[in-house]
Amino acid sequence: MNYDKLKLKNQLCFPLYACAKEVVRRHKPLLDEIDLTYTQYIAMMVMWEQKVITVKELGEYLYLDSGTLTPVLKKLESKGYIERIKNNTDGRVLDLKLTHIGEELREKAVNIPEQIIKCVPIDEADANKLYEILYNILNLSK
Repeated sequence: MNYDKLKLKNQLCFPLYACAKEVVRRHKPLLDEIDLTYTQYIAMMVMWEQKVITVKELGEYLYLDSGTLTPVLKKLESKGYIERIKNNTDGRVLDLKLTHIGEELREKAVNIPEQIIKCVPIDEADANKLYEILYNILNLSK
């Protein structure tokens, strides 16, 4: 029986996993300065863009289920960055609304992507290709 398929070096998932962990690790000191975890940060990125969104829509943007998202949203609400509001047309739907304080946080975070780019040793063409490949993989899972 050939067990080469089980070697770590032959797994596509492992370098994806390790790189993702490394990129998140490099975000940590920058996010500590604005008191956000990485998951809170990506949720806020969507909130800065959308201003108002349902919990379900946010979960779809972030590829997160409600069980993972709920504690993140509670924490962001406790910090005053978002409000969770029952939807006017369907009381079962929870809307998320960016607050003024949440909007102000955007100014503190605006330079984080530039700082992260400096930490990732990849040229622009390779970064664009990697972005395309990763989103192709993500879109297959929908």
